[in-house]
Amino acid sequence: MTTPDLHAASAVVDLASSVVTRAARHLASHGSLDDNQQIAYDLAHAASATASAKAMLHYGAKGEIEAALTVAFVADAIHDLASKLLGRETSWGLEPGVLDDAMAFVITYRDPAFLATLANEAGPRHLDADFEMVQDTFRRFAEDKIRPEAEHVHRTNGDIPEHIIAGLAEIGSFGLSVPEEYDGYAAGGESDYIGMVVATEELSRGSLGIGGSLITRPEILTRALVRGGTEEQKRTWLPRLASGEVMAAVAVTEPDFGSDVAGLKVTATPVEGGWAINGVKTWCTFAARADVLMLLARTDPDRAKAHKGLSLFVVPKPRGEGHGFAFTQPEGGKMEGRAIDTIGYRGMHSYEVAFDNWVVPNDSLIGGEAGLGKGFYYQMEGFENGRLQTAARAIGVMQAAYEAACRYAIDRSVFGRPVGDYQLTRIKLARMAVLIQAGRQFAYEVATLMAKGEGALEASMVKAYVCKAAEWVTREALQIHGGMGYAEEFPVSRYFVDARVLSIFEGADETLCLKIIARRLVENAA
Repeated sequence: MTTPDLHAASAVVDLASSVVTRAARHLASHGSLDDNQQIAYDLAHAASATASAKAMLHYGAKGEIEAALTVAFVADAIHDLASKLLGRETSWGLEPGVLDDAMAFVITYRDPAFLATLANEAGPRHLDADFEMVQDTFRRFAEDKIRPEAEHVHRTNGDIPEHIIAGLAEIGSFGLSVPEEYDGYAAGGESDYIGMVVATEELSRGSLGIGGSLITRPEILTRALVRGGTEEQKRTWLPRLASGEVMAAVAVTEPDFGSDVAGLKVTATPVEGGWAINGVKTWCTFAARADVLMLLARTDPDRAKAHKGLSLFVVPKPRGEGHGFAFTQPEGGKMEGRAIDTIGYRGMHSYEVAFDNWVVPNDSLIGGEAGLGKGFYYQMEGFENGRLQTAARAIGVMQAAYEAACRYAIDRSVFGRPVGDYQLTRIKLARMAVLIQAGRQFAYEVATLMAKGEGALEASMVKAYVCKAAEWVTREALQIHGGMGYAEEFPVSRYFVDARVLSIFEGADETLCLKIIARRLVENAA
C-alpha cells in the first residue's frame, strides 16, 4: 500500500489555498461578481473543497487509515480544482501550470491501485465518549423506529407517523439547541453544535424525509428566538419546542422571491390587538402538521428599505391534513395550504400557503417593538445553523447510500464474481468513503467554530460542498445496484431522489456560492 505523506498533503493544500486567495483578489479588481458568475461559482466550490481538505489534515494525523483517506481526499480536491482552472487560468488571474507542483502528489494518490485499497476503509469518526453515546442513541432510534416506516412513507407520499415525532421528543431531539434554562439541553458550548451534527446525521441515515429533517425547523426557530426574542417569548415557546409539544415550520420563501428575501411581498399590518398577515408563501415544509410558523413578513410598506423592512413572527395555527389544509378565524381571517408534490423528501410535505387577513396577536412579533425591521437578521441566525445541519443531513444520506452499496457489492455477482471484487466498483466505494469522512470532519470543525460565534462562512461552505457530494455518492450507489437501484424496492433509489433536494433548500447552491461564499472571499481579499 502506498504510504500516505501528510507533509506533502499539507503543502498541496497550502498551494490550493494560495490559488483561491489569488483568484479572489483578481475577482475583487475585475468587475462585479455578476459579471463573472461562472468563475465566482467555481471559486466558491474550490474554496469549500480546500477548507474541507484543511479539516481532513487534522483527521489524517490520527492514524494510518485516517492518513490514507486524507491524502486521497486532498488529491481528489486538487484534481477538481485543476479541472476548473484548465483553459480558464486568465479568468482566474492565474498563470498556466500554477498547480504543477501538486501534480506528483495527485498522480500518487489518485492512482487506481491505491484507491482500490480504500473501498472498505470508512475510517473511525474519533468522537469522544459523550458523542459516541449520542450517536448510539440516535442510531438505535433510527434503526428501530424510522427505517421501518421510511419506505412506506416515501412510496405512498404519506405523513410522518406520530409515534416517530413522539419518540424523537422523548429522547430530547427537539431540545438540542434550547438552552437549559428553558428546559432544553444546550449548555452553551461546542458540545451543543457537535451533538446536533451527530444526531442529525444518524436520523438522516434512517431517512431524510421522516428523520433528520424533523429537527431542523425547531432548530431554526429556536436560534431566532434565542437571538431576538423577548424574555416572555423565550419562556413561552422554547420549553414547548424542546418538549415537542409545539412543532414548527418555516415560512420565508415566496413564489417570486426565494433566496432574494429582500424583495418579499407578504405583509404584516398593525390591527387592533395584533397584526394582519396577507400574501402567499411557498415551499413551506411541514406546514400542515406544524403548530406554529416562523414567518418573515414586510412590516414597513416602504419597499426601498428591502430586508430592513422585514420582521419575524411566530404564527400559531391548528394542525392540518398532510395533503392540504384550510383554516378560518372567527373574525374572517383565512389560511390555506396547497401541497406541492415532489420526487423525493416525502413525509415532510411542502406547501404553498396563502394568508388572507390572518391575525396574530401582538406578542407574535419576535423581539416585540424592538424587533421591527430585524426579522432578516433573526432568521439568518437560524439559517446559518440550518446550513450546518443540512450538511449533517447530507452526510447521513451519503452514509446510508454507501452502506447499501457495500452490501450489494458483496451480495451481487456478475460474470462469475461479486460486484465488489471489480476495481471500478472498489474505486467508487473508496471515493464515497473519502467524501463522507471529509464532509463529516469538516462539519465537526464548523460546529466548533460556530460554538465560538464564528464559522458563518464555513457553514455555507460545508453545506455547498457536502450537498453536491451527496448527489454523486447516491448516484454511484444506485449505479452499483444496476437495474435494481432504479427499482423502488431498494432504498437506494430513495436516497438518490432525496439527495437531490439538498443543494436546493436551506440556500440554493448557486445563490449560496455567489451571494455568500464568493462575495465573502472577495471582500476578504480586497
